[in-house]
Amino acid sequence: MRPPVSLLGLASAVPPHLIGQDDAAQLARQVFAPVFRRYPQLTDIFANAGIRQRYSVAPLEWFTRAQGWAERSGLYVAGASALFVEAARRALANARIDPRDVDAVVTISSTGIATPSLEARVARTLGLRPDSARIPVFGLGCAGGVTGLSIGARLARAQPGAVVLVVAVELCTLAFRGDRGGKADVVSAALFGDGAAAAVLRATSDAGGLLAIGAAGEHTWPGTLDIMGWSVDPAGLGVVLARALPRYVEERLAAPARRFAQAAGINGKARFICHPGGAKVLAAVETALDLGAGTLAAEREVLRDFGNMSAPTVLFVLERVLRQGLHGRAILCALGPGFTASFVAIEAGNG
Repeated sequence: MRPPVSLLGLASAVPPHLIGQDDAAQLARQVFAPVFRRYPQLTDIFANAGIRQRYSVAPLEWFTRAQGWAERSGLYVAGASALFVEAARRALANARIDPRDVDAVVTISSTGIATPSLEARVARTLGLRPDSARIPVFGLGCAGGVTGLSIGARLARAQPGAVVLVVAVELCTLAFRGDRGGKADVVSAALFGDGAAAAVLRATSDAGGLLAIGAAGEHTWPGTLDIMGWSVDPAGLGVVLARALPRYVEERLAAPARRFAQAAGINGKARFICHPGGAKVLAAVETALDLGAGTLAAEREVLRDFGNMSAPTVLFVLERVLRQGLHGRAILCALGPGFTASFVAIEAGNG
């Protein structure tokens, strides 16, 4: 019997620029003026998104100017590196782990490209050992927080006693594209923010930690590549976001979620902790999982205060749920490009 994987530390970080939703809506009306003239109802997206504020690596005026790959990439490397270090330091301090004791680093990020990858760029600043293993992962999108945690848990389980640091960092605001002006671009302007979250994992027989991490699973629906993701052109990344997403979630999520719960040995009505992709998606998740309207309260609080930050967002929710007092077993759930549902079973109260 291998020892269980414990979550020893969890922390989050946001960049310095706070953007109120009213200010974001005003900027969108300015940048997307022709679109709003054709579709004035798009103004309602900002009012009904369930978001009060978000954080960004750039001030609001940065988004009024044309930006290309070079500008976006430069800001991605600088901003994501800073957030990586801040979140990782906090998580390691919470776990009472010295950075020199980290044996492997899993980096989750899909909103920019950096080679060398982020963990290599910040290794000296953070104080990592030169022989720490590096596992950068790109392309998971909003599912990255859950899948990244499962990758880290598998690594920890394979080498008991090793310390695994998982960092999810996304700068979604850098995909703001005033040159495109489609409905999906307006929706993304109303939803997305920047942030990072870090988790410290170790498989040990000693009781302790915030919670235990158990089984993991994924389900990818065939023929759904166009539901969510990025397009790529000379100016940068462009959001791909299907209008049918909430309905698809409402109709399709239940079956794989039920199969995962059964496989993980979670009987009865499971507690779900979910990635808050948006107000409509949260309502669809509640319907699909028969949770009852308003059940995902912590998810709505994180969405309200931070927006959709893609991969790290579900870890912001987990952090909040732990502060509020989580007991017993639960399932982390997130949806991302593929189109994929990612699940991880957790149990609080193991320490």
